[in-house]
Amino acid sequence: MDHAEVLLIGGRAGVGKTTVGWEVSALLRGAAVPHAVIDGDFMGQVHPAPEGDPHRAEITERNLTAVWTNYAQRGYRRLIYTNTLSVVPETTGMFERAMGSRVRIVRVLLTATDATTRARLERRELGSELETEWESSTRKARLLDQRVPPDAMRVATDGRAVADIAHEVVAATGWAGQHPATRP
Repeated sequence: MDHAEVLLIGGRAGVGKTTVGWEVSALLRGAAVPHAVIDGDFMGQVHPAPEGDPHRAEITERNLTAVWTNYAQRGYRRLIYTNTLSVVPETTGMFERAMGSRVRIVRVLLTATDATTRARLERRELGSELETEWESSTRKARLLDQRVPPDAMRVATDGRAVADIAHEVVAATGWAGQHPATRP
């Protein structure tokens, strides 16, 4: 493979992006498919935001580029990237600049009901951020509903086993049946 491929797993807070991303990685490891995993939430986590970059988009892209460069130099060509808004069309340019203009992008939007995501957030957010996360999750769910392109695969996570969701996502990539015999 002479080009990079990225699986973008997006969705509102509490939908299961990180959990599904790690399970997808486990399935690919089991199938001996070389890949890397990046939790995009950590690519721009600085405070205060850099001057002139209030949404941290520039620092996120710079960090993604640096990390991907390290992976690519070691022969990796597939990336699992989890982040709430990673599946919107506006991110295409960032991935093309970071990974090369021929990058193949697979978008998967994980969805869940308000009740499911609220319950998950209540279990996860043990500090002072529950209401902030809930409000952001609700706002971003509406935004994602409006802006995710029709070619993105939508996967409901309510009441489903993580392994079943991950199998569905891996099938969408085609990676499990198309990997080189050697590892990077």
